Amino acid sequence: MMKRLLLVLFLAGFHSSWAAAKGPEYLQAARQAAEWLKQNAIRTDHGTVWAVEPDDPRIIVTNLYAGTSGVVLFWLEYYESTLEEEALKLAGSGADYLLATLPDSPEQAQAGLYTGISGVGFVLHQAYRVTGDEKYLAGARKVVRLLRDSAQKVGAGLQWNDVTDIIGGSAGTGLFLIYAAREFDPSARALAVAAGKRLIERAKPEKGGLKWSMNDEFPRLMPNFSHGTAGIAYFLATLHQESKNEEFLKAALAGARYLQAISEQVGDGCVIFHHEPGGEQLYYLSWCHGPAGTARLFYRLYEITGKQEWMEWVHKLAAGIRHSGIPEQETPGYWNNVSQCCGAAGVAEFFLNLNRVTGNPQQLQFAHRMAKNLLGHARTEDGQASWVQAEHRVRPQQLAAQTGYMQGAAGIGMMLLHLDSLTNKRGRPIVFPDSPFQIPQ
Repeated sequence: MMKRLLLVLFLAGFHSSWAAAKGPEYLQAARQAAEWLKQNAIRTDHGTVWAVEPDDPRIIVTNLYAGTSGVVLFWLEYYESTLEEEALKLAGSGADYLLATLPDSPEQAQAGLYTGISGVGFVLHQAYRVTGDEKYLAGARKVVRLLRDSAQKVGAGLQWNDVTDIIGGSAGTGLFLIYAAREFDPSARALAVAAGKRLIERAKPEKGGLKWSMNDEFPRLMPNFSHGTAGIAYFLATLHQESKNEEFLKAALAGARYLQAISEQVGDGCVIFHHEPGGEQLYYLSWCHGPAGTARLFYRLYEITGKQEWMEWVHKLAAGIRHSGIPEQETPGYWNNVSQCCGAAGVAEFFLNLNRVTGNPQQLQFAHRMAKNLLGHARTEDGQASWVQAEHRVRPQQLAAQTGYMQGAAGIGMMLLHLDSLTNKRGRPIVFPDSPFQIPQ
């Protein structure tokens, strides 16, 4: 009897320690990424910055895609997960640099959520939310003023440049303005509405729906989230949520119908090609041009309409990813890249969010599978972790370890913190302006 009791206690203890170890694996990896980012911080008179690639410290940008803004977001999340004061100091010092380098005139301002001041404004407001320091809120408000003053009246609305998309165009800037209107400046809503009206004018009828090009000069049309129809339709659907204007929902639904018409069945799921002409047989899988990003539109439409058909399309796109055989095997659209934009981190983030909104454990299992593969790609040394990868599919020989959100350790580290948060109920994941997946508080 005693032996059986000891065996039961041993097995219970083993199971408990294994379960406890599963979550901290992610926090430990995020901690190692933090150490690498800390070692590569560059102190300046205005605050702290991070070079895009530490091996080439000359290239310093502030944007959310590859620059200091994404690293600041990582430090904010890392602080909320660990309560380490050094992380908060690094976040504040990075935000100070962002504040000091904001343009002073609309002529100097470059719009864009991931490549311009819109993303910087979002990060400054997140810094205010965590620190309570009013100077960061003032910086976010300055970004809205710069966007208002730099907007160009064209047609029925306005735009900041000839680009339509999420990365650097009106759709992404419009999503920041919606965020700003909800959080700290209601006047930003009118700018977003005007941007939406202009985007509707630029739509092109196709296959019973609508599609958008990135701009009029670019020779290829990309239908997915970062540079194409899915992202623009997502903005318009979100704008409908905010304004209740039916013309925005009508255009968003037309964009979704076009995407449905060009989707290709694979197994029990579907995928959508990378570009036309010439890329109709090329399928990316992560956030930028793959199902992990495009599914955001269908989930938003499900939120708005309550119709199950849109959620079914979210699941079809998820099944298209699983059908591909990643992460164990590469595909033409899934190469040596583990980032939020193009690779494993973006896919893991998508399935983690699906688990949050559906409660389906299979979605979480796939997120763990992607994360385990990602951890296997880490370069670890002296308690630090970084990821050497090829940012560009067409230049696989150009390998580098980056610091930023979309292609570097900051974005990978944030995904790991999100998995840890779900497992251990700590921290508060930051929800980006282009994400429909709200995190329960």
